[in-house]
Amino acid sequence: MRIDEEGLLQGARHIPSPNRDERPEGCAVELLVIHAISLPPGEYGGDGVIELFTNRLDPSAHPYYAAIKDLRVSAHFLIRRDGEVIQFVPCGQRAWHAGASQWRGRSRCNDFSIGVELEGSDSESFTDAQYAALAGLTRALRESYPIRDIAGHSDIAPGRKTDPGPHFDWARYRALIKDAQRPRPSPPRGES
Repeated sequence: MRIDEEGLLQGARHIPSPNRDERPEGCAVELLVIHAISLPPGEYGGDGVIELFTNRLDPSAHPYYAAIKDLRVSAHFLIRRDGEVIQFVPCGQRAWHAGASQWRGRSRCNDFSIGVELEGSDSESFTDAQYAALAGLTRALRESYPIRDIAGHSDIAPGRKTDPGPHFDWARYRALIKDAQRPRPSPPRGES
């Protein structure tokens, strides 16, 4: 995976969200925030999340949608259960994913973060394909931006948010990104 000069992930499906704006001038991307979402809640594979992030959610399509029909939210990325990566906002712009938030004494986490939504919920484990895609995406983001920290939505908005939830395996994810960052051994002399 690679992020291009426009802040787009090569190979991802791009669906532009209007729920974005410019980052404050001079504000570096230093935080990766991991979220979880499913629409309708607990259901996977539909277009509810895409419709929410593009302001096309039909409030009559599901009883839950009436309560969220006026939300204007987005994330930079969504990783589906099968590992597909969809990008809604270029990395250089601010996606509206964190809401009221704080990290290491700084408020307004949207200003300095990238938001990644995993299709899922607090009550279910994430898939192998999602962990693999998230690890690859993390590596690409770290190669392009000075990301110093990775946090869950629950870490930057405690008491207000619970995602990615208790079934997100932080140890597994950290091992995957550690492996992804491990330098490859040099080939023996005379080989290339």
